[in-house]
Amino acid sequence: MSAIFNFQSLLTVILLLICTCAYIRSLAPKLLDNNQTGLLGIFWKCARIGERKSPYVAVCCIAMAFSILFVQ
Repeated sequence: MSAIFNFQSLLTVILLLICTCAYIRSLAPKLLDNNQTGLLGIFWKCARIGERKSPYVAVCCIAMAFSILFVQ
């Protein structure tokens, strides 16, 4: 089943996207800052969410990891 139709997989993909974009922005900020609008602006927005809400994103990642490892 693809990640679109499975809610838990969709949340996992979104969390991975947020964490990856925040990490890339910490290494090369100019890479994401050039594309703040348009279709590539989604990655800039994900990086912003990862930076500003990092404690909440970390808790969600831990909860998702626990769910994937022990509940499934």
